[in-house]
Amino acid sequence: MTLEPGVPVDLRTLAIETEPVEAHAVESGAPVAGAAALAEIGEIEVGVWEMTPGVATDTEADEVFVVLAGRATIEYLDPALPPAEIGPGSMVWLTAGMRTRWTVTETLRKVYVAG
Repeated sequence: MTLEPGVPVDLRTLAIETEPVEAHAVESGAPVAGAAALAEIGEIEVGVWEMTPGVATDTEADEVFVVLAGRATIEYLDPALPPAEIGPGSMVWLTAGMRTRWTVTETLRKVYVAG
């Protein structure tokens, strides 16, 4: 799906194709994840990402996101920062190269802006 100027999209119900998180990244459970890129503004991508419950690690890109639904804890492995408890309405800024561990307790859906 692609956004069209002036046409609203319900991001809470938008269909997202998911697949199992890569085995090397999964620490617990059997999470599946997926994303739907909706628009590109210059070099910036806007989309929706979702992950089901489980624990997985990741290396982040430059991104700001807002949680639409679900709950998770993000542990920052590098650089070491305090864990972040996130849920609906939370906004987080991640920078390229951050190593993280995501513990998703309720299917997490976020809208992201990434460059």
